[in-house]
Amino acid sequence: MSAIADLRRTIAALRAPGGCPWDQEQTHASLTRCLIDEVSELLDTIDRLDRPHMREELGDVLMQVVFHAQIAEEEGHFNLEDVAAEANEKLVRRHPHVFGEHAKLGTAADVVVKWEEIKAAEKKNGPAQSGLFKELPPRLPALMYAEAVWKQIEKKNLLVDGIVDTAAVAARADQLDEATLGKLLFEITAACRRRGLAPEDALRIETDRVMREVEAKAGATT
Repeated sequence: MSAIADLRRTIAALRAPGGCPWDQEQTHASLTRCLIDEVSELLDTIDRLDRPHMREELGDVLMQVVFHAQIAEEEGHFNLEDVAAEANEKLVRRHPHVFGEHAKLGTAADVVVKWEEIKAAEKKNGPAQSGLFKELPPRLPALMYAEAVWKQIEKKNLLVDGIVDTAAVAARADQLDEATLGKLLFEITAACRRRGLAPEDALRIETDRVMREVEAKAGATT
């Protein structure tokens, strides 16, 4: 039996009658924080290139995936095989240059363009999307959230005049390198701490404002 099958069987046993009381009580919602913690610990090993511990943390993340699949299977929704099958089908579908008869793509940038084209054509599960901006995970850290929103603004050439100081953005971009950026972000965070401000909240509120005003401006011009 494969190690993956062993892991599935172990988690199923923990959830079964006579298993572990803690594991039996868990739900998708109660495990959310565990998943965030495990992914954070994995990211730390990647930052440090600590491969022995990376293997361990990958296992912890995998354990969370199997745990969620086990709960879903018990509720009659789907199982781990369904999860893996859907992931595999998506990879094959989004790489026609590898698995299909389409022309080969020469660069990673070409692959990203094709990937986005295929994603845009796919039918999405979940709530219907509306507005100019695609839905982003609500638990995304504020800095990644702001970056993702700005990426959409650039990609779609959305109008931000009077909403974002684009001249200041361009000027700062010309002056920045990675070391300077890190220094500025840290100093801003430290200043927020000194003033009793929450930088995560402030950035998320500002990003929401930009999205809201871009949407309103687009609506006013149509």
